[in-house]
Amino acid sequence: MNDEVFNLEVRQFLKKFGITAQREIERAVEGAIKSGDLKGNETLKARAALKIEGLPGEISVEGEIALG
Repeated sequence: MNDEVFNLEVRQFLKKFGITAQREIERAVEGAIKSGDLKGNETLKARAALKIEGLPGEISVEGEIALG
């Protein structure tokens, strides 16, 4: 395994994942505020799970996202 190539590939994947996830979260929050499901001052609990085919288990990260 080439550690440099592997590190760059992981970083590229995580960057793509992060940008895509941020856009989707923003769209979902905006939609929920417009529909009245959220007021805009909540703190939302978040959990992201990542499964990589060929590897056992999954990676899970939990946290909170404050809206206001």
